[in-house]
Amino acid sequence: MFKRLRYDINAIKERDPAARSSAEVFLLYSGLHALIYYRFSHWLYRHRCLFLARMVSQFARFMTGVEIHPGATIGRGLFIDHGSGVVIGETAVIGDNCTIYQGVTLGGTGKDHGKRHPTLEDNVLIGSGAKVLGPFTVGRNSRIAAGAVVLEEVPPNATAVGVPARIVRVNGRRVDSDMDQVHIPDPVSQELCRMRGMIERLERELNELKNAEGDGQHENL
Repeated sequence: MFKRLRYDINAIKERDPAARSSAEVFLLYSGLHALIYYRFSHWLYRHRCLFLARMVSQFARFMTGVEIHPGATIGRGLFIDHGSGVVIGETAVIGDNCTIYQGVTLGGTGKDHGKRHPTLEDNVLIGSGAKVLGPFTVGRNSRIAAGAVVLEEVPPNATAVGVPARIVRVNGRRVDSDMDQVHIPDPVSQELCRMRGMIERLERELNELKNAEGDGQHENL
């Protein structure tokens, strides 16, 4: 338990430039406090003390502003930065060394049974206010932009942005996507261009017929 706590503290110090010392992190970081409460409530949950587990998690929510269901599975080195408004559902799975900012929800859509919440693989970062909803996987080393709403699987080493979220980068390379919701071709303009091309073609054919008739009249004279 103490080894894991030391690992969590060191992970926060490495990723937060505002952290000055281990003592500061241990005493003042609400995200770490929420994680400590979670470890205890998860132990109770695994030993079928479900009411006590939920009581501890609700007390942690009151104290830290972070709600982690005791049934969630969380690896080492999770950094919940600032923490306020974070919600992690019962069947969520979080790998090692992930980072979650304030206002993030790892929730369900209400349509699924059993596994209802997302799985984050190692080294995933989720920006403030993002919502990841559903029983899919966010691949290792992926990034979810602030405010994004993710409703389907994200591949490893990818960056997802927008509402609903779309993949814009994979392995550091920009993705050419046909899901651009801003630069959409105007169907009216496309139809006008098509009609203009048709009119120009008909005008050429009409001129050719006129020229052919004129040449025929000259020959008869």
